[in-house]
Amino acid sequence: MLNIHRIGFRLMLALVMLFGVNYAYAEQSQLRVIVNDNVKVNSLSESSVRWIFSMRQTTWEDGSAIKVYVLHQQDPAHQNFCKDVLSMFPYQLERTWNKLAYSGLGEKPTLVRDSQEMIDMVSQEPGALGYVLSTSLPPNLHVLHISKEG
Repeated sequence: MLNIHRIGFRLMLALVMLFGVNYAYAEQSQLRVIVNDNVKVNSLSESSVRWIFSMRQTTWEDGSAIKVYVLHQQDPAHQNFCKDVLSMFPYQLERTWNKLAYSGLGEKPTLVRDSQEMIDMVSQEPGALGYVLSTSLPPNLHVLHISKEG
């Protein structure tokens, strides 16, 4: 009888761990690229998003300036964003920014502390974009749809 309880306990523990992993994955899947509501773009290709976040595209189609906000390199949302959306590692993105900044050909994006500061800054700055793990956003932001290529 004791063996049945042990097996039941192990099965329950395995299920809890499995659902915990699925919950964490579901949370990662809510990563969103957000833009200030004055940006009249609703969808971008993966390569366009990569181009913007690598600081190589600095203006929107209408000629207005793009202001890029990012989280710290060690932030899990930043790591997921780099891998899942940009298809690169955080250190590769950082290296690209450093090349542009140190050569005088560009600037690094603006670093924010956390998702709440990201939301605050993007909602206040015309032309701004960033990314968050969030389900609710203020009315002066909208989510960009990222179209898959290939």
